[in-house]
Amino acid sequence: MSAAAETPVLAQTKARRFGLFVCFMAALAGLLFGLDIGVISGALPFIAKHFVLNDRAQEWIVSSMMVGAAIGALGAGALSWRLGRRYALALAAVLFIVGSLWSGFAGSPEQLIGARLLLGLAVGMASFTAPLYLSEVAPRQVRGAMISTYQLMITVGILAAFLSNIGLSYIADWRWMLGVIAIPAAFFLAGVLALPDSPRWLLQRNRAAEARAVLQRLYGNPADVQAELDQVNEDSTRPQRGWSLLRANSNFRRSVLLGVVLQVFQQLTGINVVMYYAPRIFEMAGFGTHEQQLWATVIVGLVNVIATFGAIAFVDRWGRKPILYAGCAVMAFGMCALGFLMHAGVVGLTAQVLAVASLLLFIAGFAMSAGPLVWILCSEIQPQQGRDFGIAVSTLVNWVANMAVAATFLSLLSTVGEANTFVLYAVLNVVFAVVVFFYVPETRGVSLEKLGRDLMAGKRLRDLGKDDLAPSARGQAVVKTNEAL
Repeated sequence: MSAAAETPVLAQTKARRFGLFVCFMAALAGLLFGLDIGVISGALPFIAKHFVLNDRAQEWIVSSMMVGAAIGALGAGALSWRLGRRYALALAAVLFIVGSLWSGFAGSPEQLIGARLLLGLAVGMASFTAPLYLSEVAPRQVRGAMISTYQLMITVGILAAFLSNIGLSYIADWRWMLGVIAIPAAFFLAGVLALPDSPRWLLQRNRAAEARAVLQRLYGNPADVQAELDQVNEDSTRPQRGWSLLRANSNFRRSVLLGVVLQVFQQLTGINVVMYYAPRIFEMAGFGTHEQQLWATVIVGLVNVIATFGAIAFVDRWGRKPILYAGCAVMAFGMCALGFLMHAGVVGLTAQVLAVASLLLFIAGFAMSAGPLVWILCSEIQPQQGRDFGIAVSTLVNWVANMAVAATFLSLLSTVGEANTFVLYAVLNVVFAVVVFFYVPETRGVSLEKLGRDLMAGKRLRDLGKDDLAPSARGQAVVKTNEAL
């Protein structure tokens, strides 16, 4: 049947299927991201034993990936602009394959650190490009859910890594734990090559016919395609300005700073402390054997996956801010409870169960809120002409903060004590909620172009996307926007 002979219902059905395929394949970058986060927690005790490593050396092996990720995120903006989102993801997939194989064959701690630096480059590129690509191809009515799918795949990857760690722990083979990630990376590479280019990127390259063809495959309905083209065409033809826009425009500096703050607080919740050092935390909670610690870690991964479905289900119904408030409250309570239990001493089965419950409560709070929503917001709040640069900066900061948390956790435990460390993270979650209240906009159902126009017109960050201007004020805002651009 030709495209002209297709009924509107059939065309839209095919478009929905194609859109789901595109979003799933792009989100699969999160699976590799999650695998690399989760695998090190189970492999680290075996690596430490094999190479006879102290705490500082273990911290470097864990945090070296974040160094590479920071570098990868910094360069990803230029790569995705020049090559396109699709080929930037393909390059990340190649680096995942090479880095995973090198990790499995590493003959020294230095080689392992080098391999994890390479994996970090892949993770940094993917963590920048995948949410950006998803924000540009997903219809705004389901944009939050589609970008949340990326975070869901991260949690699935972490859980898969935890399960793999248990299976391979019986033969104490950390090389297989690290090297097996090359297999899903190869599948990801094959899938990415079948994706279309971002229609917004194509418009920026003056390839309007190709952009229309992609939108037709994504929407199915010609009227919806034209409406989307009318919405994005004016902003999308403006070139990326990056540094020059940052220097010249204070409004753009506000959005970049908000992205940076959100990514810092995502790490200061304490989530990756739990993911990287979960067996160590469960050891503090009284789980004596490595097998018990790994099985407890699998429960963490399972809760992480299940709670992320909550974000996907409600982020485009309830909105970003209400979910963030709830998540911050749950995370703060979970960390505070764990800190008090550590202070009292985790002795006996009841105390152990409460400690695990507190940790799982924290994980659920993060997975339903800060995990997916920070990536969503950072991909939404940047104006079109500075989007690549703004998202690159916030992603870079995410990995710098991630590295700082991972590289200092064991030292923090020995300096301020176990209980105080977790109470500190509880306080930081409360501060996060305050930042959300005063500075974060509600972006549910708002087009990327409207958010960008409101930002460049000088609206308060928390008011972006709101239709609260009087007609005369709205006209003045348009004039200011044109002057800013």
